[in-house]
Amino acid sequence: MQSDLEKPEAVGFSSARLARIKPAMQRYVDERGFRGISTMLARHGKIVHSEQVGWRDRESNAPMAQDTIFRLYSMTKPIVCTALMMLYEEGRFQLFEPLAAYLPAFGKVRVYKQNPDDTAGEEKLSRMITVRDLLTHTAGLTYNFLDDSPVSEMYRKPGFLGDSNRCLEEVVDDLASLPLAFQPGTRWHYSMGIDVAARLIEVLSGLPLREFLKQRILDPLAMIDTDYCVPAEKYDRLAAMYGLPDIAGPNTSIKTMVEAFNNGCNERQDVSETYPVDKPETFVRGGYGLFSTAKDYMRFAQMLLNGGTLDGQPVIGRKTLDLMHSNHLPTRLLPIELGGAPVSGYGFGLGSRVLLDVAASGVPGSPGEFGWSGAAKTYYWVDPVEEIVGVFMTQSMFSLDNPDKTFQVLAYQALE
Repeated sequence: MQSDLEKPEAVGFSSARLARIKPAMQRYVDERGFRGISTMLARHGKIVHSEQVGWRDRESNAPMAQDTIFRLYSMTKPIVCTALMMLYEEGRFQLFEPLAAYLPAFGKVRVYKQNPDDTAGEEKLSRMITVRDLLTHTAGLTYNFLDDSPVSEMYRKPGFLGDSNRCLEEVVDDLASLPLAFQPGTRWHYSMGIDVAARLIEVLSGLPLREFLKQRILDPLAMIDTDYCVPAEKYDRLAAMYGLPDIAGPNTSIKTMVEAFNNGCNERQDVSETYPVDKPETFVRGGYGLFSTAKDYMRFAQMLLNGGTLDGQPVIGRKTLDLMHSNHLPTRLLPIELGGAPVSGYGFGLGSRVLLDVAASGVPGSPGEFGWSGAAKTYYWVDPVEEIVGVFMTQSMFSLDNPDKTFQVLAYQALE
């Protein structure tokens, strides 16, 4: 795709109305405590907007720049899910197959049960976890920062996400030793399912996850700044982290984060232990862990919009992407919820949310629009109807503000 800015009017945008984006983002820096924001917008494969406000590192007075590197957190997930579906295209597995066919330890897992006398127990699986369950967050797994199941507390004790010295295989093996939070297929529940999917990539391909992503996605798309580490020569481009306590802390829950937010916590956060720049030999995950830039992620998202190719380079098949970005959830599992808050108007595909009802979402868009976000307030969306891709980057841990959605509103209002 073309990296130089195209005249907005050439692809149906108003330059005057796009000019509203920068001052709106500046207000989040001036009035809402964000330290720096980077936004990028493309239509028909042409980038029409790329702006930055604030600082990459406030304490060093280093400005936000177009090549700033960010911790993606959960925006790692769409890349990993795309990688797994590339193996699907090779006939390595079927979505409806039991996960235990490839990771046998998950055939023995049990489900947490609260007994009538208030004691804890376990019960057998009512059905096996399938590969699709991993990608749709319906496997019965959970996260350590969620509070709606005693199983989350079990996750917190071993520090599944907090120990960057443990490799992906070790984490997934320990995960299989704990009970599920609920029976597979009975709830949509945000979880470590994509970490298990990442381990599945390793088992099926015979390659470490980092190497598979490099060979099959990152190098073909020329995503030169995307990896599970940051080389020393690029340290000065890495954005500092601000906001609430780190999501990857072994004892950090959403309740703790909300309390910190209410107490005005918006300080610089040290995430060097839980999201290190220099441990790619162990710190490789499916649910988080990648570093990237707005430009690199734009290339990945544009490839998705293009039906699996970018600059003539094929990555994944068009119909596979159609399958990925269709809603896979039955009505009884909607709306999806994050931290107890409903995400109205959206279903869920294989690794990304999918817009079903524009009015219910409360944000302009088109049915079939898809995307995802990260805990540090990174965000992207792809609108196949309008052929729009938006990428929003900042580093504000678990902020309850929504500059990413404001950016999306301002993008659509600029369409002519």
